Amino acid sequence: MRPIRATVRLQLHAGFDFAAARAQVDYYAALGVSHYYLSPILTSRPGSTHGYDGVDPTRIDPELGGEAGLAALVEALHARGMGIVADIVPNHLAIGADNPWWQDMLARGRASEFADCFDVDWGRADLDGKLLLPVLGERYVDVLAAGELTLGWSETAQRFEVRYHEHRFPIDPAHSAALFALGGAEASEPDAAEPDAIQAALAAFDSRHESGRARLHGLLERQAYRLAHWRSANDALNWRRFFDITELAGVRVEESRVFALCHDTVLGLVARGWIDGLRVDHIDGLVDPRGYGLRLRERLDAIAAERGEARIPLYVEKILAGHEAMHADWGVDGTTGYEFLDVVSGVQHDPKGESPFAALWREVSGRSGDFAAEVATARSEMLAGPLSAEFERCVAALGALARQQPATRELSEPALRRVLGALAIGYPVYRSYADRHGRPQADAADFDHALERARVRLSAADAAWLPTLDDWLGGVAPETLDASEQALRLRAIATFQQLTSPLAAKAVEDTAGYRSAVLLSRNDVGCEGAHFAYPVARLHAANRTRLARFPHSLLATATHDHKRGEDVRARLAALSECQDLIPRLRELADDPRLGAADVSGGDRLMLLQILLAAWPLGLAADDSDGLAAFAERVMAWQQKALREAKLHSHWLAPDAAYEEAASAAVQHALDGGDLTRELAALAAALDLPGAINGLAQTALKLCAPGVPDLYQGTEFWDQSLVDPDNRRPVDMPARRAALSADATPAVAWAQWRDGAVKQALIRRLLALRAEWPALFLEGDYVPLGVTGQCAEHVIALARRSADATLVLVVPRLPRALLGAADGATLAWGDTRVELAALGLEGAGVACLTATSAPADGLALSTHLADFPCGAWLWRDVSTSGTP
Repeated sequence: MRPIRATVRLQLHAGFDFAAARAQVDYYAALGVSHYYLSPILTSRPGSTHGYDGVDPTRIDPELGGEAGLAALVEALHARGMGIVADIVPNHLAIGADNPWWQDMLARGRASEFADCFDVDWGRADLDGKLLLPVLGERYVDVLAAGELTLGWSETAQRFEVRYHEHRFPIDPAHSAALFALGGAEASEPDAAEPDAIQAALAAFDSRHESGRARLHGLLERQAYRLAHWRSANDALNWRRFFDITELAGVRVEESRVFALCHDTVLGLVARGWIDGLRVDHIDGLVDPRGYGLRLRERLDAIAAERGEARIPLYVEKILAGHEAMHADWGVDGTTGYEFLDVVSGVQHDPKGESPFAALWREVSGRSGDFAAEVATARSEMLAGPLSAEFERCVAALGALARQQPATRELSEPALRRVLGALAIGYPVYRSYADRHGRPQADAADFDHALERARVRLSAADAAWLPTLDDWLGGVAPETLDASEQALRLRAIATFQQLTSPLAAKAVEDTAGYRSAVLLSRNDVGCEGAHFAYPVARLHAANRTRLARFPHSLLATATHDHKRGEDVRARLAALSECQDLIPRLRELADDPRLGAADVSGGDRLMLLQILLAAWPLGLAADDSDGLAAFAERVMAWQQKALREAKLHSHWLAPDAAYEEAASAAVQHALDGGDLTRELAALAAALDLPGAINGLAQTALKLCAPGVPDLYQGTEFWDQSLVDPDNRRPVDMPARRAALSADATPAVAWAQWRDGAVKQALIRRLLALRAEWPALFLEGDYVPLGVTGQCAEHVIALARRSADATLVLVVPRLPRALLGAADGATLAWGDTRVELAALGLEGAGVACLTATSAPADGLALSTHLADFPCGAWLWRDVSTSGTP
């Protein structure tokens, strides 16, 4: 196995398949990446652009090139000493005709060999033991009456099926004989059916005629599923889905057989040496993340032992709250790095900007700017709307417990809804991790916080039931109870934990993050939206904690899920320093030239933030084609933002008039007139400080404890917006040309707008990681002292191993350091980084700049004269002087 030193995330799809990824191996090898970190490679829906809608985890996706294509990619990577980290999706599969497991379950119901793969409540009395399929565009009776449901014959599956547009609903094979008999045929098995017999059977169910429709209805009534209007999903769904996406069904990987079905193929690739590490998507969606992680770790360790190799890394997608620590007993090597994204972004925001930007938001939007309050409101709305089916499933599980004992029989369902709702709304993290052993001590404080928040929302009578729910949801270990009570409690715990996870995601990322925008940079995935800025000490503390607990965790500043590209966030961070621009932003938000009188103030202000932060470097106000392309991207972002906010439009009920008015504002802003020129000038004020922030966050990622993860294309400036904008094709010829030029960072800095300077920085720091792997993965982390007039504008640290020391210095809040508006030299004055405590000897070799470093300290006016960031390396250093 090849040690994972640095990864690049590649988004695979039919337009960028294994062959396309193979064509870039030489480029990424030269850049210094050790591993491709691939989006899901197992079979997903035809035409999928992301791979998270898997339909068959037993096959490599043929649209990506299948096993042969993957083999060729692996061969090319291994020839360059590189490997693959593969993304796996154990939580869900896409439903529909392309999913053989799902179709077999529809055909055979609970008798299907795949029925236990999906988390279905077959016992729901109101559904007569059927699975609800809310996929119809109108009510069932209307769709049936319109003749839109038709009976057909599948030559591939050799069975009857009901068709509705692209949907295919299989008919139980046990009904075949009856269907043929209605058609006047004697055949009872598909292979005995002649074409004439099939056609005769289909004619008997012709939905163009009343008699055919009646027979078709009767046939559907005998199936294991019930077709329904899509709007009924949130109220009546009886199977677990991914968030509120009814096209994605939850998978029960907690069952040993299901785990094997879902993992044998990918683990087989690991055993063959094709995959060096795994990344688990949305582990919080599982019943038992800890048990899952340990089971997967056991399989990986067995493979490693058989191959005589080192530990195989296992990463999990896990969003941690600012105070939350990753559990250390899951068998994993860390997260995918959202918490690093948050802390780096936080230290780049000017705390002095919080109050004036919050005041601007309140004045223009009419909203409070209290992010926590927005989250609580959104949580309440989610429970009553998109996640009501999940909420009711939890209510039912707790209700079953309440009915078991005389002491709790008086806990009525209405009261239970109020108490449970208040508890879920107040839950401060994604979920707890209680199991048969009860609630882990690491979760106790968060559950106590939720109890206190719930008490505030509830009447005294309702609040009196909170201790009962505390006990049921893990306060008392289920294993101490009898078998029937234990089963009920484990079911209640699972439904609660699988409720709070999507509730947090939907309320925070997909709702509050689009409603409260003091600065949008603090609303990204994994960020703490309630915290505008962090002190540098928080970054140092987080880095030291990671080194101690998860030294090989991934470090991300951009992902396939980000809402704004890493350099958009860097530019917005620069805006936090621009308090002098606030009066102009207030004027622009109300500028009649926007033509946005019918658009809310909050939406106008968010639009201005996006226009300034995502404004492409070099886009001139008279470039009509460039402005049109930019407008198209912004309008796509805007439509998604409006619908996610759910204030003036909604995915389920789009307000066309409002969206058109908002789009018109974008077009007016970018029509090439006076307003466009004014916006271009304002955006230009963010160019240089935003670029410096971008370089600083990149350098910190490449030198912090952990494994840096690059996102495709972000080795140049990344001014992308929310997906699918962040999945646009990457201009690889430009990146190849820049890499071939091999300019030093200082030389590339002279032409910083083209983005090649970022690539030059990455290449040199990745080369250091390749030369000194132990220094970066295991070396001590030492925050360094800074003195002088600009000390608060510096982040300085050292990494130390037995044979080397690296010192890294990057700027923070750079706008205040810029002497001239168009100059790229920072005015450091007497600012100095002290190195004497490190006990270094001799001069440090400059890795990014031209000036070597003395052992006692760095005068930044000298040592950062030709490039904003600096790194210096001392070799063969004794560790005896380490602080």
